[in-house]
Amino acid sequence: MKPERPRQLSTAEERRATVLRTAIGAFAARGYFGTTTTEVAKAAGISQAYVYRLFPNKESLFVAVVEHSFVQVRASLERAAAEARGSTPEVVLSAMGDSYARLISGSDGDSDLMLVQLQAQAAATSEPAVREAVRQGYARLVEYVRGASGGNERQVQEFFALGTLCHLIVSMGAGEVDAPWSRTLSAGIRHY
Repeated sequence: MKPERPRQLSTAEERRATVLRTAIGAFAARGYFGTTTTEVAKAAGISQAYVYRLFPNKESLFVAVVEHSFVQVRASLERAAAEARGSTPEVVLSAMGDSYARLISGSDGDSDLMLVQLQAQAAATSEPAVREAVRQGYARLVEYVRGASGGNERQVQEFFALGTLCHLIVSMGAGEVDAPWSRTLSAGIRHY
């Protein structure tokens, strides 16, 4: 008979990461208002009380999810800027735009990211803590894009405007529709 190995318990940080990953999927699917901490706890395989030990309330859990999504976007943009085939603002912004389009389409392996971003924007309209997390996330992204690309105000604004349009195109599947309106919205926009 083999001796039993002692059971290793997860650290709070490992559990926090597990809950966060689980919450991303839940919030992406059902939004801030449609998701309960009970559902997140069950999916993570822990008690709701333990979720509350890691995150004081649902709002703080959702804010952590929102902050995590901005970290993912920033990492994608950083990789793209580092790998850009030139250093002009146009080249760097184009590389970052392509990377972002891949990221929100799920072709980089994370199909929930765009949904979390959309859910965060929706919740920001009525939830002050979420609104502040979205504001701070965009503030950091705008400053990063400006610095990494060397783009002027107009170029940076257009980068974010096209990103928002890309969200719209991908979220409603406009690329799958062959109609004048969808061609107009999709013209020149990379979406995967």
